[in-house]
Amino acid sequence: MDRLIQGYREFRRKRWPEERANFAELAKGQRPEFLVIACSDSRADPATIFSARPGELFVIRNIAATVPPYEPEETTHHGTSAALAFAVLKLPLRGILVMGHAQCGGVAAALDNQIAESIPFLSSWIDLLEPSRGRTAHILDDAARHVEMERDAVRLSLERLMAFPFVAERVNGGTLSLYGARFGIADGQLEVLDTASGNFNPVEVPVS
Repeated sequence: MDRLIQGYREFRRKRWPEERANFAELAKGQRPEFLVIACSDSRADPATIFSARPGELFVIRNIAATVPPYEPEETTHHGTSAALAFAVLKLPLRGILVMGHAQCGGVAAALDNQIAESIPFLSSWIDLLEPSRGRTAHILDDAARHVEMERDAVRLSLERLMAFPFVAERVNGGTLSLYGARFGIADGQLEVLDTASGNFNPVEVPVS
């Protein structure tokens, strides 16, 4: 906790004075235009990667940035689906980005069943990646398969988003767009999915 208190004090000294007026407006309500569905991994923080100010992004984070299938059954707990529904139905969203990342432990667990054996709840969640596991089974090199599965897991989540009626309605109506990306931990490279080709292309950063 000491580290967190230290960080808070740093925030109050340095960032709070710059953001105070922004927080005063945010206290009246949030109006983010983008939802980012990202992995819980501490190395892939959307606000950091996209240089976002408080209030700019509504973020859902879970293992492997996974969108579960649309299951309208109300008797079970749907944390990711509930957050998705709130964001789409209550916020002025223009876009949803699903962002995977390199060295994803969730993808590693999907490729090696032993990883999840001693971790409660993880196996059933990782099983949601089974379609991507199957679609990458033809790749014999382990490292290459891991990378491609990180990308395909993003494609899978985008497919599942369109099964949510309130998402599909807005996408088909032209008021909401879906995007996919993968962030490189070691090199800081962001790859964005080209939906026409299905390929992930690196974002060019101009040299200043």
